[in-house]
This record gives sequence, C-alpha cells and structure tokens, in this order.
Amino acid sequence: MRTIPIKNTAGLILLALTLIACHSPGYISGRLEGAEKKDIKVYLIEPETLREVAASYFGKVIDSAVVNSDGSFEFHNLPETKEPVLLELTVQLSGKAPNYLQSEDPIRSNYMPILWQLGEPVQITAKADEFQKSFSIENPSEINKALLNLRDVNEKAHQTYLAGKHWQIKDGSQLLEKEHAILQYQTELIKFADSTQYLMPALVALRWVSTENHYERVPEFLVNQCNKWKKKQPGHPWVNQLCKESDPSELPVLAGDVFPNLKFPLLTKDTLSLKELLGNKLTIIDLWASWCAPCRKENREILVPVWDKYHDQGLQIVSYGLESDESAWREAAERDGADQWFQASDLQGDDAPFLKKIRIQTIPANFILDDKGVVVAKNIHGKALTDLVKSYMEKE
Repeated sequence: MRTIPIKNTAGLILLALTLIACHSPGYISGRLEGAEKKDIKVYLIEPETLREVAASYFGKVIDSAVVNSDGSFEFHNLPETKEPVLLELTVQLSGKAPNYLQSEDPIRSNYMPILWQLGEPVQITAKADEFQKSFSIENPSEINKALLNLRDVNEKAHQTYLAGKHWQIKDGSQLLEKEHAILQYQTELIKFADSTQYLMPALVALRWVSTENHYERVPEFLVNQCNKWKKKQPGHPWVNQLCKESDPSELPVLAGDVFPNLKFPLLTKDTLSLKELLGNKLTIIDLWASWCAPCRKENREILVPVWDKYHDQGLQIVSYGLESDESAWREAAERDGADQWFQASDLQGDDAPFLKKIRIQTIPANFILDDKGVVVAKNIHGKALTDLVKSYMEKE
C-alpha cells in the first residue's frame, strides 16, 4: 500500500475545502430577538410575478424554519438559479398563513424583502415584534443596502404623513386631506424608485406605493419606471409586466398629453367639444358630483373665487358631474355658484362614459389644461389649485 506524504494530504484537504467553498450555495440564517417564548416560525417566500411582490397571501412558500430557543433559525431550501432572486422573509405566529404580510404599518410589519444570490450567505438579525423596522444584514450587498435604505425611507414617510392620522371620511369632509397625505407618502417612495440604479429595490418601491395595484393618481410614475428599466434591463419578465401595466392607453390621461377632444353634453342641453370650450389661457376640467362633499366644498371655496377673479382674463372651467338625477345636479350647481361655468353630464351616474374615455374612477379629480389643451397639472385641489391658477394666469 502506497503512503501519501502528510504535506500532500494537507494540500489535498485545502484544495477540497476551497472547491466546496467555491460551489457552496450559501445560506440564509439569522437570530430573532424576542422569540424565545413564542410559537414562531420564519418563512421564505418567492414572488413569481411583479404583482406578488409585497402582496399578502401571494408568492410561493419555498422554505420554513423553526425559531430555536436561542432565537436562531436557518433556511436550507434555497433557489439554485444563478440569477439574483428577490425573496421575502416573513415571521408568523402559530396559526397564521406563511405568506400573510402585515404591510400597513412599517414598524409592525412582519416581512422584509432581500436579494438572494447563489453562493452569497446572508446573516440576519431582527426583533420578532418589529421585524421589518429592526431587520439588519451582516455585510449586505449593494442591492440589499438599497433595500434597507428603501425600508428606512418607507418608515420615515409613513411616520411623517400617515401614522396616527384619523380622517373623517364617512361624510367625505376630509377625503382630500387623506388623499393629499397618501400622495405625500407615495412621493417619497417615487423619488427613491426614480433615483435608484437597482431594479429590484425600484420594483419593491413601486409595489409599496400601492400594494393594491391602484395607480390612478400616479400613472406617470408607472410610465417613467417602464421607460427607465426597459432601457437598463430589457427582457426582464417583471419589467415586461410593468410596461404592460403602464401602457398609456390603459391609464388616465397623463400630464403632458393633449386632453382628448371629447363631446360635453351640457346642462343647457347643448353639446360642445372640448376645443369649443377651451379658455384663452387656462382650462380646468373638474370631475365632481352633487353627492360628493369635498367636491361641493371645492366648488364654493376654490372654484367660485378663481372664476370670479380670472375668468375675464382667459380662465375657463368645465365641470363634468357623475349624476343620474338632473334636478339634484342642477340644484347643487346653482347652490354652490358653479352654474356660472359650463356644467356637463351624461346623467348615467357611475357608468359615465366620459370617465371611461379618460380612464378615471375616482372623484374629486381635475385636469388643468393650457390654451392648446395640453395637461399642465392634475388633481390639484384647495389652496394649491388657487396658487397654480394665480401663478399661471399672472405670469407674463
């Protein structure tokens, strides 16, 4: 029997360990603080489509890990693809579905997205009851740093604009205040998505803007993200899905577009096209209803004053009502003083064909057009609308 020299044996062992390290799939493991006395599991979720990102009860459960008495856990069933994969870790109490995501409050949120790369181990620490807020990764990759940064942006924006707010919306009186706060929150995430150089953090930000996939108020954001990523990562399936959703023909009329030259059936029984109604300088297309409290308030407190001040200088207002009762519509317009400008409606209520043509479902809404009919602003209300009209009408 031939004896292998000790020094050669050591070299072979070192070579074997090196080869194992080079081909190791890596791992995802961590320690969960505050989980020692709770019946807790940690799950690994793989979103398979863009809409499944940050969406409760969606995504494929690919692994689970029992949290040990010392808070430690480790996943073993990891994707073997060479391409980076977006995964979501969730913490669940016994009885909860693995892919149940508490995404409303970032402080208490029970999940966190990360990017998994074959061969790169991920070591995590977090608190059980503040999982997303406290989530950290030892020596994170640049993309995971971006995801952690997005987490911080999301939390700060939520705390600034949404946390602890209670709006009276049963009577609609504070609906616009709530919408404005939501838009301010969304704007912080939009800024992040527009500025990041990494696709997956941008797409997570996009989904956090609206986990319900409702972008009616910010359709330009979808279009901008599609244009950005189809240049940087053409062919990526999630980019293709994004661009399909951001087809302008499926979205509300965008800022910068020429507003369609639609027909307006007026309260006076005339029917005129938009081109026949445009103001010499500025036109407000206002979408309202007699039963809409914030719309009525906008009529009285904003539109009447700007009409009185600027109509003779080239301001036009065309209001379209979601109405089915002509007498209620006429009475509301007269009571608010909104009968001074053009009032239009097909009197088909929520089935209004005009709103379908411009792909709008939510009121109050408005489009501000220049003298050529180009949309220069959208969904501006209250003092902001007054200021915009004043600035535009008084500029030289």
